[in-house]
Amino acid sequence: MGAWKLRDIIVLSSLSVVFAVIYLVFLQIGNLLTGVMGPMGYEVIFGIWFIVSIIAAYIIRKPGAAFLSETIAGIIEVLIGNTTGPILIVSAMIQGLGAEMVFAAVRYRKYSLPVLMLSGIGAAVFSFAWGYFRSGFAALSPEFVIAMLAVRIISGAILAGLLGKWIADALVRTGVLRSFPVAKAAARSHKA
Repeated sequence: MGAWKLRDIIVLSSLSVVFAVIYLVFLQIGNLLTGVMGPMGYEVIFGIWFIVSIIAAYIIRKPGAAFLSETIAGIIEVLIGNTTGPILIVSAMIQGLGAEMVFAAVRYRKYSLPVLMLSGIGAAVFSFAWGYFRSGFAALSPEFVIAMLAVRIISGAILAGLLGKWIADALVRTGVLRSFPVAKAAARSHKA
């Protein structure tokens, strides 16, 4: 794993800024979906808000990458105009922690698709627990709350885990990440 290098910090920060902007765009998409689907509208796309943690951890492969990238994205998102305010940073930290816990559980040694999808699920579960108390989910029927959680878990696995891996692998193929662990792992798997 080794110590953090300047290039790790630059890539993590760059990803966080890019995804902070994407998160703001998806906030509008979520508003539209909620207008049509009610509270379930956000759940369908909620996994997008965890994606930077999965991509950063998958590329950099160092402890803290998932947590830091999500936290920085939350800070940037607030600075560039999310009207939720500073509480969004707490939400981002909780999401990043949920993703980080999965990478910690495998001792930062496995970055397979199942681990990335589990990381998206970890972010979904942590964020849902926070949202349950913060957003008043208790007022909804238990069946609806369980359905919301299930949809968020699926969204976390697919939009954060699967899509995150696909995006990072696409970046690897361009050659821009050739000095990062993700590219070295890809090169080893192609030789095998």
